[in-house]
Amino acid sequence: MKETADKLFGDAYRWSVLGAGRHQMPLITQAAMMGGNVRVGLEESLYIGPPGKLARSNAEQVAKIRRILEELGLEIATPAEAREILALKGGDQVGF
Repeated sequence: MKETADKLFGDAYRWSVLGAGRHQMPLITQAAMMGGNVRVGLEESLYIGPPGKLARSNAEQVAKIRRILEELGLEIATPAEAREILALKGGDQVGF
């Protein structure tokens, strides 16, 4: 799919992957290594590590994928950079 998108759009697109279920971490790690953006959370998977180990929180999953990707030499966007990439407002610019 990425190869097709590359042919159609060149480098003028962004893509991301979320992994549902117990294979979340390997799937999103591979996607990040291919240049994609990733997200994790209990919404997609309740697991964190070895088969059957439940995650305690979203923060635990975020910390794990951040550690994996940094160890692979990949750069993690700051919250401000992520908002800019996604064209989102900051918390100070919304009325709730």
